[in-house]
Amino acid sequence: PGGTVKLLLTSGGVTNPSIHAALVQLLGRPIAECHALCVPTAQWGHPMCGPTSVRGLVAAEPGWQHLSGLGWASLGVLELTALPTIGAERWVPWVREADVLLVDGGDATYLCHWMRMSGLADLLPSLPETVWVGVSAGSMVMTPRIGTSFVEWASAPDDRTLGVVDFSIFPHLDAFPQNTLADAERWAADIGVPAYAIDEQTAISVVDGSVEVISEGHWTTFGTQPPGTS
Repeated sequence: PGGTVKLLLTSGGVTNPSIHAALVQLLGRPIAECHALCVPTAQWGHPMCGPTSVRGLVAAEPGWQHLSGLGWASLGVLELTALPTIGAERWVPWVREADVLLVDGGDATYLCHWMRMSGLADLLPSLPETVWVGVSAGSMVMTPRIGTSFVEWASAPDDRTLGVVDFSIFPHLDAFPQNTLADAERWAADIGVPAYAIDEQTAISVVDGSVEVISEGHWTTFGTQPPGTS
């Protein structure tokens, strides 16, 4: 895929000191000096999300302390569904001026659709210094496939996503009754690419093709040799 944004792919956000340190390293300076845009778009595609949860992200409410509530210098909103109708000359500068994109969860196929429709997907290779912090679907959208069990958007043509990275992600390991290791194993058997199952205390960073797992919790790999871990 070539160059792209620096990726910090998480299940539950920046939930512990190890992931926090990895984020600061990717940013190159303290969080309090960095300007963030949060992307709520994936939420509109998922039946468990909606106006209240979008507000929670945007307002950096306590439930979003691990993403929008980390103490950014500034926090804006980038709603991808609006971008196709306002023109790139208006929104591309907003993205270029941001240090970090905080991409929340929801449905990854819906997010993928609007990343393509908006032009944000095409812009990513020109943003090598920008950090992408994904939570759940915001991480899964970067993978080749999410698995049909994670598709909640009724209009999704299939479970394929952007394929910026060459592995898939099973998030929320052991956080929900349907996200056990046995569920992850069944999911991985069908996914067809190397994959990781990660819990809320785990993140995967990808910079210039180099993959590193950062964890204070539990994770496992399927069909791949574990990379260097910390």
